Amino acid sequence: MKKVLPVLALGPIMAISLQAAENKDFNYHVDRFADIEVLRYEVPGFNELSLNQKKMLYYLSQAAQAGRDIIWDQNCRYNLQLRHLLEQIYTGFSGDRNSADWKAFDRYMKQVWFGNGIHHHYSNDKFIPEFSPEFFDAQVALIPDSALPLSDGQDRTSFMEIMKKVVFDPSFMAKKVNQDGSQDVIATSATNLYGPGVTQKEVEDYYAAIKDPNDTTPVSYGLNSRIAKGDDGRIHEEVYHLNGLYGPAIAKIIYWLDMAKSVAENDAQRDYITKLIDFYITGDLRTFDEYSILWAEDTKSDIDFVNGFIESYGDPLGMTASWEAYVNFKNPEASARTEAISGNAQWFEDNSPINPAFRKPEVKGVSAKVITASYLGGDAFPSTAIGINLPNANWIRAAHGSKSVTLENITEAYAMASIGNGFNEEFVIDAPTSKLLDDWLYITDMLHTALHKCLGHASGRLNPGVDPDALKENGATLEEARADLFALYYLPDAKLQEIGVLDNPEAYKAEYYKYMLNGLMTQLNRIELGKDVEEAHMRNRQLIAKWILEHGKKDKVVELVKKNGKTYVKINDYKKMRDLVGQLLAEIQRIKSEGDYKAGNELVQKYAVKVDQKLHKEVLDRYATLDIPPYRGFVNPVYHTVTNPNGEIIDVTLDYTESYPDQMLRLSRENSNL
Repeated sequence: MKKVLPVLALGPIMAISLQAAENKDFNYHVDRFADIEVLRYEVPGFNELSLNQKKMLYYLSQAAQAGRDIIWDQNCRYNLQLRHLLEQIYTGFSGDRNSADWKAFDRYMKQVWFGNGIHHHYSNDKFIPEFSPEFFDAQVALIPDSALPLSDGQDRTSFMEIMKKVVFDPSFMAKKVNQDGSQDVIATSATNLYGPGVTQKEVEDYYAAIKDPNDTTPVSYGLNSRIAKGDDGRIHEEVYHLNGLYGPAIAKIIYWLDMAKSVAENDAQRDYITKLIDFYITGDLRTFDEYSILWAEDTKSDIDFVNGFIESYGDPLGMTASWEAYVNFKNPEASARTEAISGNAQWFEDNSPINPAFRKPEVKGVSAKVITASYLGGDAFPSTAIGINLPNANWIRAAHGSKSVTLENITEAYAMASIGNGFNEEFVIDAPTSKLLDDWLYITDMLHTALHKCLGHASGRLNPGVDPDALKENGATLEEARADLFALYYLPDAKLQEIGVLDNPEAYKAEYYKYMLNGLMTQLNRIELGKDVEEAHMRNRQLIAKWILEHGKKDKVVELVKKNGKTYVKINDYKKMRDLVGQLLAEIQRIKSEGDYKAGNELVQKYAVKVDQKLHKEVLDRYATLDIPPYRGFVNPVYHTVTNPNGEIIDVTLDYTESYPDQMLRLSRENSNL
């Protein structure tokens, strides 16, 4: 639970890097449909890499593609069948492409691709198509039985019965992940991390029976397994590994990791790739921890990657991880600021406003760098984070440290694609505040991400004997809030000027204003009117913003004010807002350190979930005048190898011209491994 998702509610960010600003000819825009825009990102510096580095990035990009089917199947058990069916219709359609049904089908197909299945990647709600069942029936009727993606025991009739229910029935598998603790969150979630008939209580009882509370190096139970119920009614784990669940896809991942190992930059990198392969072969979680330690301790390599079962946002209980992949290389110039921050990790920990008993007496191995993303895969594609901090295991972070990265070229792509979209004029309270954002938001946003990833998640400690999963369905929300608050607390600190990463002591106000505006108002553009906040990062931001609004009400620290009939955020006292940030950070750290589920749940339910419907409608109406997509994601560059007559790779090049549908269809052709 250690990633930072982009806040896309804001508009022009003018203080972008020189390299991005100079490249005016690069076309960031690829496609637009429903509430989504697809962008492309550039990979600056790729051509200057050595041949072996290029080859390694190519091999790792192939490994990042090879596991694509895993995330689709994890998200819902019918996703792969439906994708194969929809793509046959999409590629074989010979009718009127101007008809309403075809346009609706085209939109639905693109939504399903973007969500890696039938549910929205952010809201978790099921997509509801606008084409008719009759259109769907007519298109499927053109496909011969031999080409239908039937499962064992299915015929055309039974296949179509379930597919039509999956597509058209809004009550069937309505939400991918349900976080409402008043219900059985497993039974009411469509995710395929648990088999049919498995209940939340059965899962909690199962893991309670096998966990050793005295284990000082506990494995991440359930990280790489599916809990299923056998014919005898007993539940068991189906482990993801070479000879287990997802074996065919894992075999392809292993092949490409082995190729990458052959051009490793050094022994440390070669060792952790070997250990990751061992984990994929065995599925053993102790081996995964050994890999995580080796990976976290390698701070010398320029090429880096994440490939595996990492983040547990897709699990309503926050245990089983979705498959994801990032491929990247270090941006040495931009890494200077993150290295300055990580080099002072102990100072930040020692001066945190939390109870000293919850601080780490010794912060170990916090490394940080800015990276250039070169390929995204699995749960990190098409929608991706802008920052990552791993490993997730608390005991590894305490004993061996962690590695934090910021994806600067992804952030730049978001920023460049947002210039001139009219957001500031519509939502920012006045011209001076708008100028503040234009001048300082880019750098303070980057610093917020660096502090969040590098130090926020790495800070604090659990009391002895506290279960890391004690906060249950609220764990992700509270952990992201803890890291955000840590970053917000330190942005105004003179320490940032002292270590040379920020030269204006007032610059933090840009991030403070953006954060409150987004948490109180503009992120509501991502939610359908009448619905609650569901996604963990959105809950985190609303929790913080609403708590500060309420607890600063007496002194009017932050207000929602009316101006020409419209609602605006007004911050009257930035210093007092920082004090409130520190108070909330101290409480959430206490909740985590003590495993106080009751207090954490009360905090989430009071501030993070419910939405002011009148304000929500106003935000949606104002956004509608701007035509800004609430969500964005990416296509990847296409890797091409150049070979000599002997078939040896002599160069690797990147192509940025592939369209969104062409990329998705190619990935399905080349990587249907399940």
